[in-house]
Amino acid sequence: MTSPVFETTTPDSLVYLDRLAVTDLGRSYKGRMLDELDVRPGQTVVDLGCGPGTDLGALADAVTTTGAVIGIDHDQTAVDAARERSADRDSVTVHLGDIHDLRLADRTADRARTDRVLQHVANPVLALREIHRVLRPGGRVIMGEPNWDTLTIDHPDVTLSHAYTQYVTDKVIRNARIGSQLPRLAAEVGFAVPTVIPVTPVFRDVRTADQILGLERTTQRAVAAGYFTEEAARRWLDHLDGGSFLAAVTFYIVVAES
Repeated sequence: MTSPVFETTTPDSLVYLDRLAVTDLGRSYKGRMLDELDVRPGQTVVDLGCGPGTDLGALADAVTTTGAVIGIDHDQTAVDAARERSADRDSVTVHLGDIHDLRLADRTADRARTDRVLQHVANPVLALREIHRVLRPGGRVIMGEPNWDTLTIDHPDVTLSHAYTQYVTDKVIRNARIGSQLPRLAAEVGFAVPTVIPVTPVFRDVRTADQILGLERTTQRAVAAGYFTEEAARRWLDHLDGGSFLAAVTFYIVVAES
């Protein structure tokens, strides 16, 4: 079933985050999120789910030496990496923490951001309440999340495409539809939501798509879960490897204000 075009080993999570950040897609949507965050010198910004610190430098540049950037992540390895990378930035601190129970005082921050974090958390509503609590009046949070229900991978047999997307939404991503749900959920906890920006990357190269989507690895898991037969999986991957390739998924940048 496997082909040299596909990655068969799951990349380290920190490597994956770094790899995505330097792609054209990563630079584009992260730049848009930073623009919408509208950080001013002297402000306090919280990066929730900061990972290995991929975005802390850009935030530190925006607040200048008169502001503060607080990175928070639940993974100690990520926190250690982020601390090492930002060691020369006096305005940056990084903490181990839980987005559902932030160790920050009420009305601490002017800005906050989450980037592909809420799709994985146990309780997005509780996380949103915590973000609302720590933001000052007039504060802003920028959230970037996909809706995996919109994932489209072209194949002559559309039932295989549907099966793949269904497996991803059912089993792979905890909150698979969070991107399009976020405006409603944010409003329900007290945010105003003035702007929602849909971003739909289109992948025409299977190798590029595989580095983000893990096509072969996900297909193997779908076979084990009963979404594909072995024969159907072979047909699915053979076409993706050898045919004209197209995949797309919609990612939502949600602007919310306290």
